[in-house]
Amino acid sequence: MLLLKWLVSAMAFLVLPYIVSGISVKSIGTALILALFWGVINVTIKPILLVLTLPINLLTFGIFTFIINGFLLWLLGGLIKGFEVHGFLVAILGAIVLSAIGTITHWAMHKSEMK
Repeated sequence: MLLLKWLVSAMAFLVLPYIVSGISVKSIGTALILALFWGVINVTIKPILLVLTLPINLLTFGIFTFIINGFLLWLLGGLIKGFEVHGFLVAILGAIVLSAIGTITHWAMHKSEMK
């Protein structure tokens, strides 16, 4: 199941440039690396940032989480060769799209497990 989630995340990164202009992914290999690092960042760095920004997250009813996701996506754009994010607002929009794709695929996987 973990392998499937990783592949679905890589596919989401491949689709992202077609939905959000200002983001580019060079190749399938880059998307696979991105999916790996995205998963690692979401398990390690993101929880720390969420705890540190808890007051503002509570005040914005969780919407600040998109800012955090955008920052992490923007950070990946600076770290991974072959992945470019042109601007912080583009990163936030890309993070929103990735969250939507992740939610839909998680729902679909959960639905298929129920059968």
